[in-house]
Amino acid sequence: MLSQITLEDIRPIAIGAGILGTGGGGNPYLGGLHLASIIRELGPQSMLDPFALQDDALVCVAGNIGAPTVSIEKLPEGTEMLRALRLLEEHIGRAFDAVAIAEIGGANSMQPVIAGLLAGIPTVDSDSMGRAFPEIQMSSFLFDGGVTVAPYAMVDAADNAAVVPQAVSDLWGEKIARNIAVSMGARAGLVSTIMTGAQLKATGVHYTMTLAHHLGCQVLAAQREKSDVPEAVANVLDGQVIFHGKISDVDRRVSKGFARGGVRIDSFSGADRLAIEFQNEFLIAFINGEVAVTTPDLICIVTEEEGEPVTTELLRYGTRVAVIAVPAPPQLKTGVALEVVGPGAFGYDVEFRPLPGGVIGLASSL
Repeated sequence: MLSQITLEDIRPIAIGAGILGTGGGGNPYLGGLHLASIIRELGPQSMLDPFALQDDALVCVAGNIGAPTVSIEKLPEGTEMLRALRLLEEHIGRAFDAVAIAEIGGANSMQPVIAGLLAGIPTVDSDSMGRAFPEIQMSSFLFDGGVTVAPYAMVDAADNAAVVPQAVSDLWGEKIARNIAVSMGARAGLVSTIMTGAQLKATGVHYTMTLAHHLGCQVLAAQREKSDVPEAVANVLDGQVIFHGKISDVDRRVSKGFARGGVRIDSFSGADRLAIEFQNEFLIAFINGEVAVTTPDLICIVTEEEGEPVTTELLRYGTRVAVIAVPAPPQLKTGVALEVVGPGAFGYDVEFRPLPGGVIGLASSL
């Protein structure tokens, strides 16, 4: 696994996390620029094997909350992660020993690295999704009820700050945080989900930063070799390319703190059509009107030639793309998890049919 993150690691992580983000998690290019500026100033960030954590270590989760489309125009001030972390430490009266990843997707893969580097503590190579999800209760750290999302701290670029000491449920924690984020301009830094090292080890989706880095390296190698990059992505993630075509229509809007909408892709022959609906992340895909893939399995869009991730805010008419279906990590496919991240949680009255296989969260796959 990665022992540290250097300037040279940012590009492959941005590619890999952009793909794993299933359209969401924030723009990985902008996140990479932010992380690079911090590493140039402070040096590489230490990455910690989750199983090297002491059982009684105190860990928090860091990431941005808001609509990815807003993040392109509303840039961060730069210290949101650190300020939110320190605010939460002040509230609980104790310092954190490490910071974990809320979601490996997009720019949110880099925020815990920035938070740890600024705070002088390691970042754990573990997240709670193995992808990205739009709502904060959609987290493997929370599924067994031993950990709660609150208390949490939120800050914005204008020095506004809030601490939410408790919520009656993680779903209510999301609702409160979303309203605060909307008030902060649909973008805020969030530090939450306080847990012990033992709890992280039991519930996290491990080694996903290393996976993102490995995936990005394989994409860059396939680009150099001029081989089939979408197939290389599918091979790394034990997935399958389910569609090739050109984006023919995009419906995208910001609503209640989320980027919502859909995209239509026509096959190059014109004979088939794929439609995807999203709420920050790609949630369900239909081929010729029939359900092909649903959350929590990953729906990843990459450019046809280069295999670069296409996030929801970068969907453009005429872009030639490949769509890849990837099996979700096992932590997202239990009965309890599906109540929170399955198609029904997003209002789709369809049965989840898991894709076979899967490598996300498995150290042996790297």
